[in-house]
Amino acid sequence: MTFPRLRYLLAGMAALFVLFAALRMGFLFGASEVTIPPSGDAAVLLETLGIGFRFDLRLAILLMLPPALLLILPRRNAQNTRGLRRGMRTWLGVALLAVGLVYIVDFGYYDWLGLRLNASVFRFFSNPDISAKLVWEHYPVISLALLWLFASAALFAGFVWLERRTLDRPALPVRRRGVAAVVALVCVGGVLGILGRVSNINLENPVPLRWSDAFFSGNTHMGALGLNPVIFIWDTWSTSPDHYDLAYVRDHAKEIAAYLDAPVPVTTGEDLPRFERHVPPQPYRLKFATKPNVIFIHLESLGGSVTGMHGNPLDPTPHLDRIARESWFLRNFYVPVTGTAKTVWGLFTHIPDVSRTKSATRNPFLLPQQSILNAFTGYDKHYAIGGSAGWANMSALIKSSVPDIRMHEEGEWRSSNIDVWGISDLALFKEVDALLRQQPRDRPFVAFIQTADNHPPFTIPEDNDNFERKTLPDDVLHRSGFRSNAQYNAVRFLDHSVWRFFEMAKKSGYYDDTIFVLYGDHNGRVAELPFKPKAYSDLNLESLHVPGIIHAPRLIAPHVTGEATSLVDFMPTLAGLLGLEYRTATLGRDIQIPAPEGERAVPVILREGAFPLIGVVTSRYLLSMNADGTDAGLYAVDADDVKNLAAENPQEFARLSTLARDLHEAARVMLYSNKAETEKAH
Repeated sequence: MTFPRLRYLLAGMAALFVLFAALRMGFLFGASEVTIPPSGDAAVLLETLGIGFRFDLRLAILLMLPPALLLILPRRNAQNTRGLRRGMRTWLGVALLAVGLVYIVDFGYYDWLGLRLNASVFRFFSNPDISAKLVWEHYPVISLALLWLFASAALFAGFVWLERRTLDRPALPVRRRGVAAVVALVCVGGVLGILGRVSNINLENPVPLRWSDAFFSGNTHMGALGLNPVIFIWDTWSTSPDHYDLAYVRDHAKEIAAYLDAPVPVTTGEDLPRFERHVPPQPYRLKFATKPNVIFIHLESLGGSVTGMHGNPLDPTPHLDRIARESWFLRNFYVPVTGTAKTVWGLFTHIPDVSRTKSATRNPFLLPQQSILNAFTGYDKHYAIGGSAGWANMSALIKSSVPDIRMHEEGEWRSSNIDVWGISDLALFKEVDALLRQQPRDRPFVAFIQTADNHPPFTIPEDNDNFERKTLPDDVLHRSGFRSNAQYNAVRFLDHSVWRFFEMAKKSGYYDDTIFVLYGDHNGRVAELPFKPKAYSDLNLESLHVPGIIHAPRLIAPHVTGEATSLVDFMPTLAGLLGLEYRTATLGRDIQIPAPEGERAVPVILREGAFPLIGVVTSRYLLSMNADGTDAGLYAVDADDVKNLAAENPQEFARLSTLARDLHEAARVMLYSNKAETEKAH
């Protein structure tokens, strides 16, 4: 046999490439959000797949490089030396196990979060017990483990068979010229395969195919299809998570201060700029004889698209819809970034969590933070969660930043846990109602209630106050944005539980004297959204657009705000309603104060990780760009034809482009400059 070692390497590489390509097609048809046939240009789908296949080829070549090094040794090599052969087999066995595990986790990660696997997954190891319970309760772990081991063993057996068909055959003599030509051809092909390009190559500085090339279309779901999870983990892991660009913030301090209506900070040396302003009691504060209570209700995974108030055709949230009609309804309300811990961070600190590798709550160097909640003097403060507040280190943020708050979590409740997230939401509301009934009537309170049932594994308790499950056909569910009956009923049960809590509050006597603040913390995983504009899902706004409601019928007349508003604005707005005086140096702004920039624009992060896609959104437009300012585009949020409008509206494009980068970089600095001890030093 001529070139047995080369045949082995090429056949092994080809087998791996076919496997990865097949997994990519499985992702396309079984997991991705890309519709088949594509609703847009089919050429975009084909180009994205082409980019993905080139990533797959790169991975196949890289996995075969160690065997290649062991086989090209001149005399003693893996073909004729038993020890080196064992070393080659060991590498392949470990590599196949590792790669197989990554692909299995990638499918589950995308199913859960709508993100391809990246280095941020390692943040879940900060709470291994809770993470393990979640995986165990939501996924068929044993079946997947058996599939992983069986598939890895079958692939390894295939490579052993390939050895026997190639390396164990006697090699025929070949002329040196022929050997040189083949080696040169293979080396050039290997370099081009790893590079991922065959054209437009600068030989002095060859730029390889990068993850960002997969997002050329601007469609985040299409871009996800073009990534390879193994390579993407390495790309995001190997990127330095730099803290902030201090020079940029200093250069743009005037523009940032104008957005915040704050004095321009003057700093020297390494001092961090603080956009601090004093906010006096507002003239539009509510009129009341005694201070009203405030209850924040954190609606887990409740995006706008799964509610009737935002047009869902299945009417899954009739109670919340009624509450919205009787309230101050923020129609275009956004969380800055997805993730429960990141939402808690944004609410308490009034800064978007712009951390790139893990949530800011997990970074001990950022605690404690200054919070406007400390201006709520004379209030008893409570935070209630059905499970552990230690998840993602949220309790450390809350207790260190608001020292007089009382944490209520698992271990305190009389109700029994129903899953990894602790007691049911309905049980939590009942426990909190009992707690609030004991509050002295002459002392107001602020209470935070963090729900969890609308989250995998979507457990609905047997003791559910006559909640009735519904079962709908899959096609009906998918057309309405739901991925399963379990998710659909979890949304309905959350709606049911909130309404029961309102009934309890009325019966217990504190409803009329309370301002209820309800907000989704991010959207859950959704299917198709034909009832929403195409831009809503293609630009990933569906993950950030959530219900925002301020409910106090005796104090606030029902009305609707159509301008874009943000979660980080909630605490300043509540302080304004209550007539509080406070100081702040964050991005949060009182919604009732006119926005200095004109039409209100709020910051968002459309893609997390080491290479975030950032932006600002208004009631009409989304401006998105890479965090370094490249690939900026202006899009209409209500459009079915998703196209870049930068050339058609250059003034708005220029205004929002500047704001997007300014606010993102300012937030990165604020994570550090807003530390409570930093404020004391100033």
